[in-house]
Amino acid sequence: MTLDPQKTAFLFPGQGSQTLGMGRDLSLKEHIAAEVFHEADLILGYPLSEICWDGPVEVLNDTYYTQPALLTHSIAVLRTFRDLYPNMKPATTAGHSLGEYSALVAAEALSFPDALRLVQERGRTMKASGEQQPGGMAAILGLSVSEVESVCTQVTADHEGGVWVANDNCPGQVVISGDLNALSMASERLKEMGARKVVRLAISIASHSPIMEFGLGEYYQALKATTINRPQIPIIGNVSASSLISVADVRSELQAQLISRVRWTESIRTMIDNGITTFIEMGPGSVLTGLLRRIDGSVTGFAIDVPASFASLPIPN
Repeated sequence: MTLDPQKTAFLFPGQGSQTLGMGRDLSLKEHIAAEVFHEADLILGYPLSEICWDGPVEVLNDTYYTQPALLTHSIAVLRTFRDLYPNMKPATTAGHSLGEYSALVAAEALSFPDALRLVQERGRTMKASGEQQPGGMAAILGLSVSEVESVCTQVTADHEGGVWVANDNCPGQVVISGDLNALSMASERLKEMGARKVVRLAISIASHSPIMEFGLGEYYQALKATTINRPQIPIIGNVSASSLISVADVRSELQAQLISRVRWTESIRTMIDNGITTFIEMGPGSVLTGLLRRIDGSVTGFAIDVPASFASLPIPN
């Protein structure tokens, strides 16, 4: 097969995909990737590249550093791809949670420097929010999103606090988010309902829930001050699972994203309904490619990260 740009989408992973050493091999082989990491170091004023490549892993996994690290790595992959295949422009793009900022850079709605500063502030305020108002998240395996949502609604109505569906990742994999008591109550009820597995995530933040609203004031100020351009290619937004085609669309999306559900299953299905048959994941690992197989096994996914992965793409030079 040969990739058809009009049937191809770029995908960008979010938090949780980071790995120690990410981007090192690519930067050693491709000068353009090394330039992205160097640019990030200069913009942020600290050696982000060293954190990505040498750690320690505890620092890389600190959300304050994780978010700019993942954005930087994804843009290094993106720019390498564009350098190798300058005529390959996708029909659309999307990113999972944090990955949406990389997608916005790919669509030229955000510049890389502006996106980097914005996700640094996003990470800082999310961390502060979690410290001030702790919460948690849990992955629910083996139940539908409607089943999980029903339990979350009941628990929120019956008890002080709340719990909500945070991520609809793929059929049978739903993440819930909320305050600790409601999260525990919902987890127990979902086990009783027949969930194959309930996995508490190693995070003290109730991401993608209304609880996040508590500490986001400074992030919203930073967002308001950020220049946003009209996307040059359509982006499928997390909040609506529909195309973001204007500056107003993008600004509204980023305003709501951290307190709203990531509708990833719906986003992928929207792209497939629009004629996308091939997805290229740009970032560390292959989490989104794995989810893609569970959403629709008829489409094709490629994950690119290290130098050898670029050679596997069916694109003529």
